[in-house]
Amino acid sequence: MSQPDVVVLDYGFGNVRSAVRALERVGAAVELTHDPARAAEAQGLVVPGVGAFAAVMDGLRGVRGDQIIDRRLAGGRPVLGICVGMQVMFAEGDEHGTLTAGLGEWPGLVDRLEAEVVPHMGWATVDAPEGSRLFAGIEDQRFYFVHSYAARSFPLAQTADPDRFAPPLVTWADHGGRFVAAVENGPLSATQFHPEKSGDAGAELLRNWVTSLS
Repeated sequence: MSQPDVVVLDYGFGNVRSAVRALERVGAAVELTHDPARAAEAQGLVVPGVGAFAAVMDGLRGVRGDQIIDRRLAGGRPVLGICVGMQVMFAEGDEHGTLTAGLGEWPGLVDRLEAEVVPHMGWATVDAPEGSRLFAGIEDQRFYFVHSYAARSFPLAQTADPDRFAPPLVTWADHGGRFVAAVENGPLSATQFHPEKSGDAGAELLRNWVTSLS
C-alpha cells in the first residue's frame, strides 16, 4: 500500500520540522513546501502555527496559503490546522485589543484566555464528542498545550442544520473556562494543542488523521 501524501505548509511560522517527523512516524509521505501546486494536490495539508495570530496570517498570505486552504476545502480535500494554524481558521483574532481578520472558515473570535495563569502550558485532558475520528481510542488521554489565546465558543455548532449538514464535532478543554481544543468539520480538522508534542496520544491522533486520507 502506498503512503498517504501529506504536505506541511511552509510559510515561515510553526514547529514545522517536528510536525514533519511526527507525520512520517505514523506512516505519511511528507513534504515541507510552500509550493501552491503541491499544497493543492496532496492528499492532506497540514497548517502548523506558533506565535501571533496577525503574523501567521501575514505569513499565510505571503505564500497564498489563504487561497490554497480555501480551494482545498471547497473541493473536499483534507486540511489539518495545529495551534495558531487552528486559530486562523476562525473569522477574527483579538490580540491586545487589535482585531485581525482570519481565514473565516468558521465564524467566531479567538481572544485571550481568562485564567489566573497565562499562557496555558502543559498537559491537559479534553472532552471529545461521541463519534470523533480524531480521538478514536484516545478519548481519555492528555495532550500538550502551550497558548495564551483560544476560541471560547463555537457559533457554527449552534447554527448548523443537522437535517442538511453533519454538525461539526467540537472537542473542549478547560483553563480558566472552557475553550475549543479541537474541531472536526468535514474536510477541515484542527487542534489547539500540539499533537506532535503529545507523546503516544498525539501520535495516535495524527495516525487517525493520516489513515483517514487513504
